[in-house]
Amino acid sequence: MINTKYRSMYSPARFWGKLEPRVRSFGRELLEKALCLYYAAQSSSTPAWAKRVIYGALGYFIFPLDAIPDLAPLIGYTDDLGVLAAALATVAIYITPEVKAQAHDKLDQWFKPKAVHS
Repeated sequence: MINTKYRSMYSPARFWGKLEPRVRSFGRELLEKALCLYYAAQSSSTPAWAKRVIYGALGYFIFPLDAIPDLAPLIGYTDDLGVLAAALATVAIYITPEVKAQAHDKLDQWFKPKAVHS
Protein backbone atom coordinates (compact mmCIF):
# COMPACT_ATOMS: atom_id res chain seq x y z
CA MET A 1 0.00 0.00 0.00
CA ILE A 2 2.18 2.87 1.26
CA ASN A 3 5.88 2.28 0.91
CA THR A 4 8.46 2.78 3.65
CA LYS A 5 9.56 6.14 2.21
CA TYR A 6 6.38 7.71 3.54
CA ARG A 7 6.55 5.84 6.85
CA SER A 8 9.95 7.41 7.46
CA MET A 9 8.48 10.87 6.78
CA TYR A 10 6.09 10.55 9.72
CA SER A 11 6.74 12.00 13.14
CA PRO A 12 4.27 13.46 15.64
CA ALA A 13 6.01 16.85 15.41
CA ARG A 14 5.71 16.90 11.59
CA PHE A 15 2.09 15.78 11.79
CA TRP A 16 1.05 18.56 14.19
CA GLY A 17 3.28 21.04 12.34
CA LYS A 18 1.32 20.45 9.14
CA LEU A 19 -2.10 20.36 10.78
CA GLU A 20 -2.21 23.18 13.28
CA PRO A 21 -1.38 26.16 11.03
CA ARG A 22 -3.80 25.07 8.27
CA VAL A 23 -6.70 23.48 10.10
CA ARG A 24 -9.39 25.51 8.34
CA SER A 25 -8.01 24.82 4.86
CA PHE A 26 -8.07 21.03 5.29
CA GLY A 27 -11.73 20.63 6.07
CA ARG A 28 -13.32 18.53 8.75
CA GLU A 29 -13.51 15.23 6.79
CA LEU A 30 -9.79 15.11 6.03
CA LEU A 31 -8.88 16.15 9.56
CA GLU A 32 -11.19 13.56 11.11
CA LYS A 33 -9.51 10.76 9.15
CA ALA A 34 -6.01 12.00 9.98
CA LEU A 35 -6.83 12.39 13.67
CA CYS A 36 -8.46 8.97 13.94
CA LEU A 37 -5.34 7.41 12.47
CA TYR A 38 -3.08 9.48 14.70
CA TYR A 39 -4.91 8.53 17.89
CA ALA A 40 -5.17 4.87 16.86
CA ALA A 41 -1.39 4.84 16.42
CA GLN A 42 -1.01 6.18 19.96
CA SER A 43 -3.06 3.31 21.40
CA SER A 44 -1.16 0.42 22.98
CA SER A 45 -3.84 -1.96 21.67
CA THR A 46 -3.02 -1.15 18.03
CA PRO A 47 -0.59 -3.81 16.74
CA ALA A 48 2.71 -2.95 15.07
CA TRP A 49 1.53 -3.93 11.57
CA ALA A 50 -1.42 -1.52 11.84
CA LYS A 51 0.83 1.24 13.16
CA ARG A 52 3.10 0.77 10.12
CA VAL A 53 0.07 1.24 7.83
CA ILE A 54 -0.95 4.34 9.80
CA TYR A 55 2.55 5.83 9.81
CA GLY A 56 2.79 5.28 6.06
CA ALA A 57 -0.52 7.06 5.44
CA LEU A 58 0.28 9.93 7.81
CA GLY A 59 3.77 10.17 6.30
CA TYR A 60 2.21 10.56 2.85
CA PHE A 61 -0.16 13.17 4.25
CA ILE A 62 2.66 15.30 5.66
CA PHE A 63 5.09 14.70 2.77
CA PRO A 64 5.48 18.06 1.03
CA LEU A 65 5.71 16.64 -2.51
CA ASP A 66 2.78 14.30 -3.02
CA ALA A 67 0.95 13.27 -6.19
CA ILE A 68 -1.36 16.29 -6.31
CA PRO A 69 0.11 19.49 -4.86
CA ASP A 70 -1.78 20.48 -1.71
CA LEU A 71 -2.03 24.07 -2.92
CA ALA A 72 -4.08 23.12 -6.00
CA PRO A 73 -7.55 24.62 -5.50
CA LEU A 74 -10.35 22.11 -4.80
CA ILE A 75 -8.33 18.98 -5.59
CA GLY A 76 -5.14 19.56 -3.60
CA TYR A 77 -6.03 17.20 -0.78
CA THR A 78 -7.90 14.59 -2.85
CA ASP A 79 -4.96 12.19 -2.94
CA ASP A 80 -4.33 12.66 0.78
CA LEU A 81 -7.97 11.91 1.52
CA GLY A 82 -7.80 8.74 -0.58
CA VAL A 83 -4.67 7.49 1.16
CA LEU A 84 -6.09 8.25 4.61
CA ALA A 85 -9.39 6.54 3.73
CA ALA A 86 -7.58 3.43 2.47
CA ALA A 87 -5.52 3.26 5.66
CA LEU A 88 -8.66 3.69 7.76
CA ALA A 89 -10.33 0.82 5.93
CA THR A 90 -7.27 -1.35 6.52
CA VAL A 91 -7.07 -0.68 10.27
CA ALA A 92 -10.76 -0.02 10.94
CA ILE A 93 -10.97 -2.49 13.79
CA TYR A 94 -8.50 -0.34 15.75
CA ILE A 95 -10.53 2.85 15.31
CA THR A 96 -12.29 2.38 18.62
CA PRO A 97 -14.98 4.60 20.14
CA GLU A 98 -12.24 6.10 22.34
CA VAL A 99 -10.11 6.95 19.30
CA LYS A 100 -13.13 8.54 17.58
CA ALA A 101 -13.92 10.53 20.75
CA GLN A 102 -10.35 11.87 20.90
CA ALA A 103 -10.53 12.92 17.25
CA HIS A 104 -13.93 14.59 17.70
CA ASP A 105 -12.75 16.41 20.84
CA LYS A 106 -9.82 17.85 18.91
CA LEU A 107 -12.07 18.82 15.99
CA ASP A 108 -14.46 20.52 18.39
CA GLN A 109 -11.55 22.54 19.81
CA TRP A 110 -10.61 23.70 16.33
CA PHE A 111 -14.09 24.28 14.91
CA LYS A 112 -16.20 25.38 17.85
CA PRO A 113 -17.96 28.67 17.19
CA LYS A 114 -16.35 31.74 18.66
CA ALA A 115 -18.24 33.25 21.59
CA VAL A 116 -19.94 36.51 20.70
CA HIS A 117 -19.68 39.17 23.38
CA SER A 118 -22.45 41.72 23.55
